[in-house]
Amino acid sequence: MPVSTASKPYRIGRSKTGLGLFATQPIKKGVKIIQYFGPLLDSKNEKHDAIENKYLFQISKRWTVDGSIRKNVARYINHSCKPNAESDVNPAKKKIIIRSIKKIQPGEEINYDYGTEYFKEYLKPIGCKCEGCEAKRAKKRAKLRAEKAKAKEKAERKEQKQADKAKRKKDKAKAKKADVKKALKKAPKAAAKKAKAAKKAKTVGEKVPAKKAKAGKAKAKKA
Repeated sequence: MPVSTASKPYRIGRSKTGLGLFATQPIKKGVKIIQYFGPLLDSKNEKHDAIENKYLFQISKRWTVDGSIRKNVARYINHSCKPNAESDVNPAKKKIIIRSIKKIQPGEEINYDYGTEYFKEYLKPIGCKCEGCEAKRAKKRAKLRAEKAKAKEKAERKEQKQADKAKRKKDKAKAKKADVKKALKKAPKAAAKKAKAAKKAKTVGEKVPAKKAKAGKAKAKKA
């Protein structure tokens, strides 16, 4: 188990990435929170240079602090792209002090930026889980969902427009078919009516000469 930090302004607690260090009381901006310490490794020493773990903190080209020891509570401080603390490195004294860069409230997780090299090697491959990056991913997911919903809505509108167009075309064809059917139905009646009119006209035409002839005979008899 981690060592107790009851007398300090921080405690070890559960974080999103495992364990983390949390403030137990207000911490002012610019104050020392904790020292990051451990055995010094000399890069000129082959055995030292062969040591590999994620708690190695380089303070110069030659010297590196191996912070993997149990007593180094500072190793529980997680990385953040938007930190509330920073690592103050003193190469001459070979010391690393974690200082606050803003006011930290009780219950708030203490974090600092691990640097570009560490980020690329350890965090980028698995995805940084700090609040800033989580917020960016959430915003990106929300944007993608909005774009997807917009695209779906656009597709639905297009589909509805095509369906309406097809319906209008179908209704128009149906109406045309109905007109043709109606016209065909009326055709025999119209033809019969036309034939009847023609017959009537013929009858009237025949009666007129007959009347004229009758009138002529009557006139001749009178004379």
